[in-house]
Amino acid sequence: MSAGRHRMRSNVHAAGAAAAVGVLAVTAGGYFGYQQLAQSDCSGKIDLAVAVATELAPAVDAAATQWEQDGAAVGGTCIDVTVSASEPVEVAATVAAKHGATLAGVGQASGTAVSPDVWVPDSSTWLLRLKTGGATAFDPGNGSSIARSPVVVAMPQPIATQLGWPEKKLSWVNLVQRVNSSKPLKTGIVDPTRDAAGLSGLLSLTTAASAGKDAQKETVGALRALATGRSNLRQDLVAKFPTAEDPTTIARSLGAAALSEEDVIAYNNKKPPVPLAALYLEPASIPLDYPYAVLPGIEPAKASAARVLFEVLTTPAFRNRLAAQSLRAPDGNWGEGFTAPPGAPSPAGGTANPPSNGGGAAGDLDPGAIERAVSSWSIATQSGRMLCIIDVSGSMKAKVPTANNATRQQVTVAAAQRGLNLFDDSWQIGLWTFSTKLDGNKDFRELVDIGPLSGQRGQLEQALAGIKSSDGDTGLYDTVLEAYKRVQENWDPGQVNSIVLFTDGKNDDDNGISQAQLVAQLEAIKDPERPVQVVLIGIGSDVSKAELKAITDVTGGGPFVTEDPNSIGAIFLKAIALRKSGN
Repeated sequence: MSAGRHRMRSNVHAAGAAAAVGVLAVTAGGYFGYQQLAQSDCSGKIDLAVAVATELAPAVDAAATQWEQDGAAVGGTCIDVTVSASEPVEVAATVAAKHGATLAGVGQASGTAVSPDVWVPDSSTWLLRLKTGGATAFDPGNGSSIARSPVVVAMPQPIATQLGWPEKKLSWVNLVQRVNSSKPLKTGIVDPTRDAAGLSGLLSLTTAASAGKDAQKETVGALRALATGRSNLRQDLVAKFPTAEDPTTIARSLGAAALSEEDVIAYNNKKPPVPLAALYLEPASIPLDYPYAVLPGIEPAKASAARVLFEVLTTPAFRNRLAAQSLRAPDGNWGEGFTAPPGAPSPAGGTANPPSNGGGAAGDLDPGAIERAVSSWSIATQSGRMLCIIDVSGSMKAKVPTANNATRQQVTVAAAQRGLNLFDDSWQIGLWTFSTKLDGNKDFRELVDIGPLSGQRGQLEQALAGIKSSDGDTGLYDTVLEAYKRVQENWDPGQVNSIVLFTDGKNDDDNGISQAQLVAQLEAIKDPERPVQVVLIGIGSDVSKAELKAITDVTGGGPFVTEDPNSIGAIFLKAIALRKSGN
């Protein structure tokens, strides 16, 4: 029986066609379909490139190898599967770059990486982030799950025992209380912009914090605690757990971190001096669901091969291959040979339970919550130098029905105040307002000079609280030009230097410069060695995105427009999080 030659690679390689935007739906079929396609003789070869999350790759590789040995073929053509063990963040960067999506914290794709034909990341959150990040036709609902691993809080067993593990049921609220106590538990996280388990843990922790009496304080406290112990790589994080049993070492080491169940099992299999407990906190976090995403744009024969491979990966035999890798089946149960940690539920719960038809979990995920969590994290863990400018023209007095009839001014100021709470003391922030003839003949008023928050947070809070709308018009162009010059003057090479301006209208200043004059002057003074990014946030239906884009096309940054002023807070967080070093 002829079959293709199966290969396993450790990273993404240049094989297969480049992916187009979108995901081809894969439905669970019967093994009969696979048997019908396997032929005793075949000619030619279909190369199928499959990028799989590292911990799942051995199971997929073994199943594909067996499939080829049994005569994998479609329409008389042999199938040659190449399985690449790939970190999801690396493939996500490649797909994002190809389709114009921007993912906070992910960074640039490798110059040699090529999109696979099939991608199996560890979580549907990657597919959803690509869609909300700009790959608008990317449909995350079509990635059918082929494995599962609950996201747990990993904790040294001596600490977990003190909390009542494994008998006592613990919640995320309990963890928030420990994190924000006078003697806080040392927590850590793999950067949630780059790690799906970290993102799941962040969502659970911040959701629990936001339900408290002082939601803003609790949430910021949780973010700060996680940021202190964060790592970019999972292996770096787990290296912070205690390496000796003595109380001093345990007290000084990492005390809790969001990891997958598979991570904890793999760690304990190495027989460390202090094993980890897996705490299944309530409510259950979003699990890792390993969606099988076939990237379209490939030729029909490859698409057919990918569909049949999916059938191979949903057989009872594959469930046992998953168990050998300490992974569960999509329904949360496990196969033969799985060694569950103490207290492990069966089946595993989670907020993204796979539908009974074998569909993916993305349909149960809240894209807004994910975007807010990622943006808040990015702001809380980075620093920058920023001049914030708020429109105080007469139109900002308009009421916002979706915000209990608060004015546009009040909604905008509240968004800026919430953002200020997320910035740590390493940020440098300044504050202006603008309209027309707001300060003599100037369209802008300088309220607080750009300076470290460590010395002027109170001054900024007071200035924001005192902002009132004027009766003037919108002197946008003069304000942007003067702000750009000011930020450029004292440019800081160690920071992202930026302007963030809120406005609810078009430029309306008969005595000011024109759009053509503004663009020409910005072109003349911009310096690639001293970039200043301009983020323009438009509020309401009177804003012209084209007008804003004409400015940011010169400066870098970008326009963000929302017709509903009540969503300005989320837009503000997203805009800050997506700033880049350089233009």
